[in-house]
Amino acid sequence: MAFLFLSIATAALAGLLFGFDTAVIAGVTGDLRALMGLSPGAVGITVSSALVGTCVGALAAGRPGDRYGSRDCLRVMALLYLISGVGSACAWDWPSLVFFRFIGGLGIGGSSVLAPVYIAEIAPPRRRGALVGLFQLNIVLGILVAYLSNYVVGGLDLGAVEWRWKLAVTVLPSAVFLGLLAFIPNSPRWLAAKGRADEAAAVLRRMGVAQVQAAVAALAVAGHAEGGRLSWRHHRRPILLAIGLALFNQFSGINAILYYLNEMQEA
Repeated sequence: MAFLFLSIATAALAGLLFGFDTAVIAGVTGDLRALMGLSPGAVGITVSSALVGTCVGALAAGRPGDRYGSRDCLRVMALLYLISGVGSACAWDWPSLVFFRFIGGLGIGGSSVLAPVYIAEIAPPRRRGALVGLFQLNIVLGILVAYLSNYVVGGLDLGAVEWRWKLAVTVLPSAVFLGLLAFIPNSPRWLAAKGRADEAAAVLRRMGVAQVQAAVAALAVAGHAEGGRLSWRHHRRPILLAIGLALFNQFSGINAILYYLNEMQEA
């Protein structure tokens, strides 16, 4: 059970990075505008560059996840977070900052797809909804941590390099996430679907699953079954509900507050 908890907690950590990378920019928009002479439009591009990367990453993550497994693809996402944190902190001009923010967005988008899938694949059925919800909870926690981090760094009176340190904080959780991913397995569902039954059985044993062979056989059948695939014909209602929930969340205007909170306070 401890091994299962470690695996789920590690994948859910991607949510914390999601929230942190999304909200940390709110603490540096004023500094960027003053130090780089950015216009309001350029500030908007700087903020939205991560969102563009998020869209690209989310759309592109599915096929690699199916082919190589969510765990291995999450390692790539962790590297993208790390590269973005270091690059954004060391950005030598505005275009380089936008580029590294875009790289971070790729990590955000990819992990937003891959981490919930990984958790769903390894979580016990009766607790699957609650455990997948940990990812969403960690997003909110990451936003809170980003604001607290900006507050702490802002209190250090670091002058012109303060914005760099605010963005550099991302490196620490990214490195922790990358390190923890080395200790969790591929999901037994993915292993069984790829015909790696022995590896799937070994993972299930470590997770404390009873009747391992029967479980592996069931996972293999589910992985290859036609009905196990998401389709508009069979899953129209949950798809529409998921899309509608996401749309109404954006229509609430919360993102404007998350990204431009400091600007609003100054106004």
